Amino acid sequence: MKYLPLAIALAIVLPLGARNAGAQAQAPDGQVLYRENCRSCHGTTGVPTPRMAALYKNLVALDSAYLTGRSEDSIVAVLQSGIGRDMKSYKEKLTPEQMHAVAAYLSVLAKPATP
Repeated sequence: MKYLPLAIALAIVLPLGARNAGAQAQAPDGQVLYRENCRSCHGTTGVPTPRMAALYKNLVALDSAYLTGRSEDSIVAVLQSGIGRDMKSYKEKLTPEQMHAVAAYLSVLAKPATP
């Protein structure tokens, strides 16, 4: 017999499709995206290193003082369009979902450390 019975073929193919569908549905990890795209300028904890602060005079610390009162959408807008010559746009590098994940992660950085 040249063809697999339908039940056997479905038993092989369906789990593969379900596995791929689950991978596609997984939400982006804002912390990982921040580390890969933002950390080099804004620092691991949202505070720029002295070297980066010297290179970019308008580089802000992504701390509670800066992030308070800024919505996730306003942060996404900055990621989409950039800021002048100092911060490039990430619209070609990150999807809107990834930008929202980064913005959500910034709220974690904005919280003061608990003792």
